[in-house]
Amino acid sequence: MKVIDKIALVLIVIGAINWGLIGFFNFNLVEFIFGNMTILSRIIYALVGISGLWGIKLLFDD
Repeated sequence: MKVIDKIALVLIVIGAINWGLIGFFNFNLVEFIFGNMTILSRIIYALVGISGLWGIKLLFDD
């Protein structure tokens, strides 16, 4: 597995954990750590989103 694949997978897991926390406890970890829609939190959300798209590629790799 390439380094970029591992980074994408870690970000996908972070995003999944954050969504789980939102769903179960109405607690947004990214917002708690970085603030409500600050530039840094928006960058985190963007990276997680891009990683999710990259994860589609991982599904079809051999």
